[in-house]
Amino acid sequence: MVDVQPGAAGVERGVGLTALLVAAARAIETHRHDSLVQDHYAEHFVRAAPVSAGWPTRIEDAPDGDTSPLWGRLARYFGLRTRVFDDHLLRSARAGAHQVVLLGAGLDSRAFRLDWPPGCVVYEVDRDEVLAFKHRVLDGVGATPPVTRRPIAADLRDEWAGALLDAGYDPTARSTWLAEGLLLYLPAGAEKRLVDTVDSLVTPGSDLAYEVKVGVEPEKVRDNPVYATTRQQIGIDLLGLFDGEPRPDSAADLGARGWSTTTRTPFHSTRLLGRGPEPEPDDALAANRWVFATKP
Repeated sequence: MVDVQPGAAGVERGVGLTALLVAAARAIETHRHDSLVQDHYAEHFVRAAPVSAGWPTRIEDAPDGDTSPLWGRLARYFGLRTRVFDDHLLRSARAGAHQVVLLGAGLDSRAFRLDWPPGCVVYEVDRDEVLAFKHRVLDGVGATPPVTRRPIAADLRDEWAGALLDAGYDPTARSTWLAEGLLLYLPAGAEKRLVDTVDSLVTPGSDLAYEVKVGVEPEKVRDNPVYATTRQQIGIDLLGLFDGEPRPDSAADLGARGWSTTTRTPFHSTRLLGRGPEPEPDDALAANRWVFATKP
């Protein structure tokens, strides 16, 4: 375990703090008897940041356990999301998309923990201070990725394609892209630019997976205990972090460009895998969608 250190810039405030929340969720998921995903790096991230050092990393240590809207239901959602996107990226890579681009990679440890086929290159795009914290923790535990990993310091609200190309990304070769837990927080204009950029950088046979919320959640949903408990227990106001502008329909935009798209609810994956969050009244997860798009 790495020592708790001060100055975890980039992950102790704002959207960066949600990366620690997801890491805690992945740690909890890792220790479940019916685990959906194994991420043994996640707990190290949580313990290394002063703001999260006291958060639970096992469900038995969480207030109210599995009945907790935060550490039970929301954390299990993040575990399910991780598993679904893990499986998607590995399928694409094994089918020949050997360039893997993680947009807003945060504390994602996929380059280290997944069984990538030979020849894969994983590009991790995020802000410099997030990557610096991540590197410090991973170096502290002696982590070595089994694939080529190329971190790219960039703000996805600005221009970032040049940095990706400079890092060796080849737009003429197949690629698989992921924007996990990213678009919810971007302004609408930045989301549109991101989709434009991805479309301009991929060759046919490449794909993009991402998460969105559809529509505007009514007040009853905004009062859901998931939001209230997260704010009260760990100080993260998810509703305040979500961008409030009307969201673009990126799936329709990609479809108009010739991409084939499939949109699923998280509950679809709960049924397929036999575990995960189930629908509830005035559900904070009801508007969440996972989109899988392929450029033919």
